[in-house]
Amino acid sequence: MKILVVDDELVSRKKMDLLVRSLGHETLVANDGMEAWEIWKKDRPKMVITDWMMPRMDGLDLCRNIREAEGSQYIYIIMVTSREEINDLVIGMNAGADDFITKPFVKEELAVRIRAGERISGFETRDVVIFSLARLVESRDLETGQHLDRIRHYSKTLAFALSNMNPSPEEIDGLFLDNIFLTSPLHDIGKVGIPDYILLKPARLDDREFEIMKQHSMIGFNTLHEALVKFPKADYLRMSAEIARSHHEKFDGTGYPDGLKRDEIPLSARIVALADVYDALVSKRVYKQAYQHEQAKSIIENEAGKHFDPMVVEAFLDSEVEFIEIVGRFSDR
Repeated sequence: MKILVVDDELVSRKKMDLLVRSLGHETLVANDGMEAWEIWKKDRPKMVITDWMMPRMDGLDLCRNIREAEGSQYIYIIMVTSREEINDLVIGMNAGADDFITKPFVKEELAVRIRAGERISGFETRDVVIFSLARLVESRDLETGQHLDRIRHYSKTLAFALSNMNPSPEEIDGLFLDNIFLTSPLHDIGKVGIPDYILLKPARLDDREFEIMKQHSMIGFNTLHEALVKFPKADYLRMSAEIARSHHEKFDGTGYPDGLKRDEIPLSARIVALADVYDALVSKRVYKQAYQHEQAKSIIENEAGKHFDPMVVEAFLDSEVEFIEIVGRFSDR
């Protein structure tokens, strides 16, 4: 687990950092609450161990900021303090702290507190539920094999490559990377509403059948959007809905269902669009053989600015090795 350690006192900060790393965790370190807040927004570690009293932004305000911004991904926060009064603990918990360590602390106590946080983080079943929903579609079409596993890894690989560009898209942060890995398998969830004679047809669709197939974008969007209305803080539902609706849009505006173009298409959908087409190209179907990577690469390069966002194509070209490795790791053959 990646843990953010926050303390304005050098000795205390180094001691906590060493202890946390000695327990086998990776650390991010901040000198005060303001620096910690910036680090957390960028990397979104799932656990924070913070001092209470600090300049610029204290531990209470840091807790409040994280709770306001955490969305559906719960962050476990441990407050380090010399305060032991019940009223102080109530104030800390109201601000969002989950647990407290009183100074001076020892390694054994810290280990117990961290393990408690890990257990709570492990209760999160969101990932399993979402991937199980995506499997509903895949279970109706055995040809797709490990398509969902490949899609989620392609998508996160592209997003990570985009985050390393200069300049990089502003919306890509740690949460975006987590969410696109989590939600990209739901891109075709709307196919549960498509008749089997079309979905399972062992040949290319005719024009009428294709028009029916295209409805899966809005079926998926409407289903996920209804869930989002009930759970508006669920940022992953917002991304999954926009991917389901827009991953068949094209950069030049010739896609469906809305004919969006360029930046009108959500970045998440532009990413999944390339990932989905690449996987279709390198996968065997009853009506085609699997293309080699170089063939698929050539097709995608030629579609830059037409089907695909040129920036996403550039990220793909920067990630060729990873794409080839993903195909090998999740091969249907």
